[in-house]
Amino acid sequence: MPTSSNPKRILVVDDDEAVLLALMEVLQDAGYETVAAREGGEAVQQFAGYRPDLCLLDLNMPGRNGWQALDGISQINPLVPIIVITARPNQRGVASGRGVDALMEKPLDMELLLGAIKRLIDQPPRDRCRRLTDPSFKTEVLGVS
Repeated sequence: MPTSSNPKRILVVDDDEAVLLALMEVLQDAGYETVAAREGGEAVQQFAGYRPDLCLLDLNMPGRNGWQALDGISQINPLVPIIVITARPNQRGVASGRGVDALMEKPLDMELLLGAIKRLIDQPPRDRCRRLTDPSFKTEVLGVS
């Protein structure tokens, strides 16, 4: 859990207001600082200005979708961990090809999500480089056995 003097920052991107507010409340209760974006273009702007430690990114949004937002985010800082949250099944192959750290299908398991967030934020930068350089890298699918 982050310390109150140096809270880790998370960008939460989802066009569903209920999901967005629920995620932000859970993350803030866990000690994280959060900022919201409701579509892909706003996500890239928030990412550039806010410099988060991790990004939770929905895929299906108006305007720039999640994959388009990911392209912009990756140009700013490709080492920031990305967890894709989606209601669309079968996105693992695309996610792995784009260097996404983890993918979770809705409905979200908040305990599992919080565990993945902590693990990814605590991961050393040299380990984060693996998803950019290792051709065998596979996106972790959260909540699937």
